[in-house]
Amino acid sequence: MTAIGIMAPAMFLALVVFLLIGLPVAFSLAALGLASGFVAIELGLFPPQFMANLPYRVFGIISNELLLSIPFFTLMGAILERSGLAEDLLEGFAQLFGGLSGGLAYAVIVVGAILGAITGTVAASVIAMGVIALPIMQRYGYNARLATGVIAASGTITQVIPPSLVLIVLADQLGRSVGDMYLGAIGPSLAQIFIFLIFIFLVSVFSPKSMPPMPQADRALRGWRLAKAVIRAVLPSMALIFIVLGTIFMGLATPTEAGAMGVVGAIGLAAGHRRLTWPMVREAMETTMAITVMVIFILIGATVFTLVFQGVDGGLWVEHLFTRVGANDAVTFLIVVNILIFFLAFFLDFFEIAFIVVPLLVPMANKLGIDLVWFGVLICVNMQTSFMHPPFGFALFYLRGIAPRSIKTADIYIGAIPWVGLQMLLVAILIFFPELATGLLDRPVSGNLQSFEIQLDQNEAGAEAEAQSSAAGPDAARNPPADDPADYFKKK
Repeated sequence: MTAIGIMAPAMFLALVVFLLIGLPVAFSLAALGLASGFVAIELGLFPPQFMANLPYRVFGIISNELLLSIPFFTLMGAILERSGLAEDLLEGFAQLFGGLSGGLAYAVIVVGAILGAITGTVAASVIAMGVIALPIMQRYGYNARLATGVIAASGTITQVIPPSLVLIVLADQLGRSVGDMYLGAIGPSLAQIFIFLIFIFLVSVFSPKSMPPMPQADRALRGWRLAKAVIRAVLPSMALIFIVLGTIFMGLATPTEAGAMGVVGAIGLAAGHRRLTWPMVREAMETTMAITVMVIFILIGATVFTLVFQGVDGGLWVEHLFTRVGANDAVTFLIVVNILIFFLAFFLDFFEIAFIVVPLLVPMANKLGIDLVWFGVLICVNMQTSFMHPPFGFALFYLRGIAPRSIKTADIYIGAIPWVGLQMLLVAILIFFPELATGLLDRPVSGNLQSFEIQLDQNEAGAEAEAQSSAAGPDAARNPPADDPADYFKKK
């Protein structure tokens, strides 16, 4: 094997070792990329001038206006997490569904989906729902594994529902617009909610004691009072969803502008709930700063690594790997990729997968003719599981941090397993039914563009030709244009 054939697998294995040791991801990527670049130059695998591309790529990241939407959406979610909106939503939907077996579970999933469409961050949804809903579900006798599983799953829906941060990052990595990624995610996100609700219904039918209905005495709101409570909770949320998503889909605002308007709306909601204080704003800004800096540093490190990796023909090495396992058609490739990402999610979070793994897979996906919006949404759905994987799922960590000591850690981990299976069920559905992701996208123009003709009115065409002939003079009449206009003008 030649030196260039060794470098790519050596870089990949070294990266795996660095991550398993627990070194910071951003600095591991950058250090490994630079060190490998120097080795490649010494071995003559590419000239020193190749590394001159690095400053341009780093500047491209810093000047990318699309990435500016990440701090806006993060700040919006951090403010809404502390605004009291989740309490109002859960109270209204708990009263609405409380009479059903599993009513609180239905309410948690629906409210989690609404919060996901507003906040765009998993942590905000899981923590808010855990603090509010878990004590209530315990009080009414819900099974601990079922209650924690429902809450964790309701938070991870945020990963798929626009305005998900993951979709913004994937749009940047795949070279597609954020609007297309959001449109592609609408169908899968609704399907995910529907699958979760069906699962709750089946559990309530076969094991009603594990999720009993709320007692009649605790369901005080009825009729117009109940409708008023639900409308009062949902209306501000719908207005904020329109400000953020509606303006993007209608072409009235870019994702960055929509995120900025969302922050203003979140501040208004917090003020309306009398939760807008300087300590709350300061805490939200600190959270936003930490997440934004982490994303940018990981992206810069990943850029250094992927530049050198592609320079030593790492893309060809990845392509040969998939060819050897028989993944040389679209469906097999997607199955293998999703199995790979499923296991990588045990050790890497979604930012690391998006910045490290996805750029290595895009050339192969393009070669197989896979729609990149479909590909990105599929990866996004799969990366939901990174928050639910025992033992490293962040949603489980968030839940463990706020759950009472009476709930065992083993119950949280075991309770997450069925929901991971439901998420992988959606992955399988998406692989074989891509229309779920691509159905709302604009269709490319079909047919032979050369066959289109523009028909002119004969009278107008004749008058226009006469005017041109008289303007050109008598020479034009003696030398009519040839078949090729360029030849005519050459002769003239």
